[in-house]
Amino acid sequence: MNFWLALAGSVAVTFGSRLTGLLLRRELPPFWLAFLHFVPIAVFAALVTPSLAGERGEGELRAAAALVTALAAWRSRNLAVALAAGLATFWLARGLF
Repeated sequence: MNFWLALAGSVAVTFGSRLTGLLLRRELPPFWLAFLHFVPIAVFAALVTPSLAGERGEGELRAAAALVTALAAWRSRNLAVALAAGLATFWLARGLF
């Protein structure tokens, strides 16, 4: 029963917040727009950072691949290029070491 109550509460809060935004049809204040601009970056960092530790001592390999990915993303501004560079770095380093 607690699961269904939690699910219903989550649905109500999510749907309610989105419906409120649609019904008000107002622009957010500049403070909130600036604040919300950085939310995706913070969520991405929160998801990626714990995975850098890796398994079986792969922390250094993952950190190197993350650095190459970041550099490729910065230079190319292309997600596919950045992901390919990071994956290639990780696979090559894993194969060599």
